[in-house]
Amino acid sequence: MVAKKLEQELWLLGMGDCDGRGKVVCKYLKESGYRARVANLEELSERRPLGILLDLSPYSADGWGIFLSLKRDPQTRDIAVLPIFLSEDGKIGGVFPAAGFFTLPIDQEYLKKRLVVMGLTEEAEVWDLQTLLVSRTGEESVADAVESLGFEVVKAYTGKEGIALATTEPRYMAFSTLMLPDMSAFELMDRFRLYPHTKNLPFFVLMKEAMKEGEKLAMGHQIEHLIRKKELSQEEFLRYLRKRG
Repeated sequence: MVAKKLEQELWLLGMGDCDGRGKVVCKYLKESGYRARVANLEELSERRPLGILLDLSPYSADGWGIFLSLKRDPQTRDIAVLPIFLSEDGKIGGVFPAAGFFTLPIDQEYLKKRLVVMGLTEEAEVWDLQTLLVSRTGEESVADAVESLGFEVVKAYTGKEGIALATTEPRYMAFSTLMLPDMSAFELMDRFRLYPHTKNLPFFVLMKEAMKEGEKLAMGHQIEHLIRKKELSQEEFLRYLRKRG
């Protein structure tokens, strides 16, 4: 019974010693039937949560560092992570769901394995389907892995170009590097939600294995302008968890 309960537990990371900032999130989750608590990255050596909610705001305790550590480690990269933005006093300003996160340089076999496990490759055997890849460099290794699964890859080199290509013709799924010349992947994902053809498009984010402190701070401020001025209600927040199934 104890093991079963632990498997259903959601962890909130990025709080450091300021665990009080996580009270609102944990309260919302617990009132909705989830077991949730503030945790530390080191605890993953002993147990695994059902999923992780990770604060990536400028007020987090190295949220981006934790994120990269989770996704580059083969032992933890399969754990579902939901990035969130918490204000200085812990109010939920925004949620940034993606179908998945991968680190660069890409592990081609792992990428292909994850797409197969998610059931995203089955229709490629029957239909001519296109995948959108948005990156300033083209990420040939990612394109090669996706093409080997039967998809045609359409490339965009800026966020605006990605939006144009995604809204003119149907795309089956999309990949974007975290930092684009004109916007972040989170902003691109947010804009995709505005269009009928792209609002439910499986969207994957490609992250560098390491980020400089200035890059982490810049990304925190880049997503800060995407959040709503008022906090998300409990019902609004929980919709994102339900979408992730």
